[in-house]
Amino acid sequence: MGAFFRLLAAGPMFFVSAWLLMIFAGIVSTDVGIRPFGYLTSLVATIGLWLVLAPAIGAVAKGPGKSDKRHAAHQGQGQY
Repeated sequence: MGAFFRLLAAGPMFFVSAWLLMIFAGIVSTDVGIRPFGYLTSLVATIGLWLVLAPAIGAVAKGPGKSDKRHAAHQGQGQY
C-alpha cells in the first residue's frame, strides 16, 4: 500500500521539478549560453529526465542480490 501513496506523491513532484528546471535554466542561461525556455519545454525535458533516470534509480535502490537472498531464504520451505 505504501508504493501506491509514493506514486501519488510523485505526480505533484513532477510539476514542481519542471517548474524548478524552468527557473534554474532562466537563472543560468547567460552563463551556460542557452536561451531561457518556457514551462512546456521544461515539462518535456523533465519527462525525458524522469524516463531515463527512474530505471537507473530503481536499479540502484534495489541493490545487488537483494531479491536473490529473499528468494534463497524461501527455498526449501515450500511457502510462497
